[in-house]
Amino acid sequence: MSRRGWILFGALSLIWGIPYLLIRISVREITPGTLIFLRTAPPALLLIPLIVRRGELGALLRRWRPLIVYSAIEIAVPWLLVTKAEERITSSLTGLLIAGVPLIGAFLARASGDEDRFDRRQWLGLFIGLLGAALLVGIDVKGATALPIAMVLLASVGYAFGPRLFSRRLSDLPNLGVVAASLAITAIAYAPFGLTHLPSHVSAEAAWSVVGLSLVCTAAGFFVFFGLIDEVGPVRATVVTYVNPAVALMLGITLLGEPFTLGIALGFPLVVLGSVLATRRQELPTRPGAPV
Repeated sequence: MSRRGWILFGALSLIWGIPYLLIRISVREITPGTLIFLRTAPPALLLIPLIVRRGELGALLRRWRPLIVYSAIEIAVPWLLVTKAEERITSSLTGLLIAGVPLIGAFLARASGDEDRFDRRQWLGLFIGLLGAALLVGIDVKGATALPIAMVLLASVGYAFGPRLFSRRLSDLPNLGVVAASLAITAIAYAPFGLTHLPSHVSAEAAWSVVGLSLVCTAAGFFVFFGLIDEVGPVRATVVTYVNPAVALMLGITLLGEPFTLGIALGFPLVVLGSVLATRRQELPTRPGAPV
């Protein structure tokens, strides 16, 4: 992976390593549907006027069908599933389950028959990364039921398929426009519920968590994510989910004084090694008649 790719990868690992904690804090006081509305509406309101001034609105409106589908499978449905699940399971377990996104993406790539297939080294990297994530956070299913776990796994399918849809149907559109339209579509879909279920009072901790989810994890996160897709491809871009549990735990150690466990000592190097192997570009054979 290029130097720019690693920079984007590192930035996105940090930005998307904190949402599980922020969601866990927020859902104690805010309903999932309202949280999604509050997470998507502010950045949409900031970005849509910019899209109009740039003259990009017309191109987006002509592609409204794939935009709605992309918004549903990448944002609206997965975010609801994850947020509902975190009412009943820990943020660490959620992060571990989301770490399976690259594996799902790899299976989708192979099933579609395109050229974004993984060689043996990349497959090995995927499994090493998943093992490392398991060692990092453990599988703490105490008090958890099958339903919230199934919700997160279903959300993972959406996360894996979304980048592929973007790459095939929306990559010619401006990234800023796709972000703004997707957030606006999701905010409009959740507005009827979100506006009628606003809490009368929330703590400062919950309020700042919503701000972080909206402006950092959502608005800034998608900008970096699309740049990473352009740099390394849709499947390899999802390997960032291996590092998310590591980031969450490291923030806990440095900011909250949480213990440095054996699982962290063993798992973090495996996450890094798996990410390196899985994101390394594959050497594809030259096709007959193709330029050398």
